[in-house]
Amino acid sequence: MSESSTGRDVPWVPAAVVGIAAYVLQYLVVYLWQANRVREQLAGLNAVIQFLGGQAIPAWQAVGWLFYNAHFVSFTYPSLGGGRTATNLIASGNAPQLLYVLPPLFLLVGGYLLVRSVSLVDPTEGALCGTVLSLGYAIPAWVGVFAFRITAESNWLGPDLVTGIVLAGVVYPVVFGAVGGAVAAATGD
Repeated sequence: MSESSTGRDVPWVPAAVVGIAAYVLQYLVVYLWQANRVREQLAGLNAVIQFLGGQAIPAWQAVGWLFYNAHFVSFTYPSLGGGRTATNLIASGNAPQLLYVLPPLFLLVGGYLLVRSVSLVDPTEGALCGTVLSLGYAIPAWVGVFAFRITAESNWLGPDLVTGIVLAGVVYPVVFGAVGGAVAAATGD
């Protein structure tokens, strides 16, 4: 393990585990909460797609679009006449606004638990330690940008690549992990 400037070991492995767990558990909550509603909303579209010989859109991928929308990552799809259209399905009223609470909540709790596990009491050290969970969160966030993408011929639809990597993979875990870590250290013994 590497040491921080304060001489304490940086908890790389626990941070990675907490980050991955925050991502996976959050997606699981979104899936369990929204999958049936997503299936119902996709039923008509999937019937047309299958009638035309295409593959139906799986609910797990469409739930992933909501998951990324909760990080303010746009869902993008091809526009008629070329180009791309970007939308946020939550903001447009196609899903509960409460989904926006999940990424900060899971990352705050993750940062809090990580810092509590290493018993830091200085809020600055706690914030720095909390940011380390971003390493575990970033990898599945970056993979998810591609896993939740549907490709047909030369077109695709799914989470926006750049904002998916930057917002969901870096900004959210760094900011909210740091806040959770600072709170844990400030309220520690």
